[in-house]
Amino acid sequence: GAEGLRGSPPSHGGQGPPIMGIVSPKKAVTALDATKVLDPRWLKPDSIETEWVISVLDETIAKLELSCLVPRILASLDRFSALLGPEITKNLTEHQKLSSKMEHLLASPEEEDAERAEERRVSLCLLEQQLKSSVRNTLRLLLANPSICKALKCEAGPREPPAEVFIKALREFRNFMLERLLTNPTKEEETVQFMEDVSLRIKKNTETVTASRAELLAVQKKDDMIKGLKKSMQDLAANCKTDILQVKWEGEKQQKEELQASRAKCASLQQDIQQLRAQLKKLVLEHRASELALRKRKCRAETEILNWVQKYDADMAEKQAEYEEVHAAYTKEKAELSVLMEKHALLLQEYSQIEEERRICQEKKKKALEELATMTLAATRIQAFWRGYLIRSTFKSKKKKKGKGKGKGKDTKAKK
Repeated sequence: GAEGLRGSPPSHGGQGPPIMGIVSPKKAVTALDATKVLDPRWLKPDSIETEWVISVLDETIAKLELSCLVPRILASLDRFSALLGPEITKNLTEHQKLSSKMEHLLASPEEEDAERAEERRVSLCLLEQQLKSSVRNTLRLLLANPSICKALKCEAGPREPPAEVFIKALREFRNFMLERLLTNPTKEEETVQFMEDVSLRIKKNTETVTASRAELLAVQKKDDMIKGLKKSMQDLAANCKTDILQVKWEGEKQQKEELQASRAKCASLQQDIQQLRAQLKKLVLEHRASELALRKRKCRAETEILNWVQKYDADMAEKQAEYEEVHAAYTKEKAELSVLMEKHALLLQEYSQIEEERRICQEKKKKALEELATMTLAATRIQAFWRGYLIRSTFKSKKKKKGKGKGKGKDTKAKK
C-alpha cells in the first residue's frame, strides 16, 4: 500500500549520518518547514536535510523493490518458507488470503440493492486497510533481515517490466534530486545559463552542419553526375570505336562472302545456260519434222473446213427457203386454226348447254324413278299390311266361332 511504502524521516543528533527510525510528522514539521526542506535554495551541500531527503528516497526504492517481489514469493511460498522463517511465512499467508478475498469481492457483480452495495463498499474499505497493514508488516519484517532481502532478490528472479520501469524512473529522480540538492542557487543559475548557451550554440552548429551537409550532398551529387557523364562519354567513345571496327570488319567479311557466292552462282548459271542452249538446239532439230507434218495437217484441215463451210452455207440456204415455205404454211394454218378455235368455242358452249340440259333431264328422270320406287315400295307395304290385316281378321272370326261351338256343347252336357 501507499502507507507501507511511505518513507519515515530519520532521527539524527549532531552532525553524524542519519539514523533510520520512525519520527512523527509533528516533529518533522517543527524541526524544519516542509517548503524549506523541498526548496533547494534553503539546502546546503553535504547538509543534514540533503541526507535526509536522499535516505527517504533510498528507503522508498528499497521498499518498492521488496514489494515487487511479494507476488513472486506468494506464487512459490512453499519454496521460500525455509528461507523466510515462520513469522514472515505466516504473515505472507495471511496477506495471500486477504488478496484472494479482495479479488473475489472485486470479481463479484455489483449489487443493485443499496444496503448490499454499502456493505460491499465497507468490506472493500476494510480489506484495503487490512492489506495496507499486511504489506506494512511484511516490509517491516523483511527490512529487519537484510540477508533475507538479499537472498530474495537473488532467488525471486527478475521483476515485471512495469515495476522495473517505475523503479528505474524513481532512481533517476533520486539522482536528479541529489544533483539539485548538492548544487547551490548561484552555481545552478550559472549552470542553467551555461546549458542554455551551450544548447543555443549546439542548435546553431546543428543548423550550420545541416546546411553544410545539404550543400555537401548537392556538391557530391553534382560531382557524381559529372563523373558519371565523363565515364559515360569515355565508354561511349570506346564503344563507338569498337562498334565501327566491328561493323567495318563484318562488312568486309560479308562483302567477300557475297563476292565468292556471286562468282560461284555466275559460274553455275553460265553452265546452265550452255546446257540449255544445247538442249534447245537438239529440240529444234527434233521438232522440225513434226512441225512440217503439223503444217501439212493444218493446211488439209483448213481446206476441209472451207469445204464444210461452203457446204454448210448451201445447206442453210436450202433450209432457209424450206423454212420460209413452212413458215408461210404455218401462218396460214394458224389463221385457219384461230377460226376453227372460235367455232370450237361456240360449239363447246352449245355442247355445254346441251350437256346441262341432259343432266337436268337425267336428274328429273332419276328423281321420278326414285319417287316411283318409293311409291311402289309404299304401296307394296300397304298391300302387305292390308293382306295381313285381312288374314288376321279372318283367323280371329274363326276362333270366335269355334269358341261359341265349344260353349254350347258344354251347356248340353250339363243339362243332361
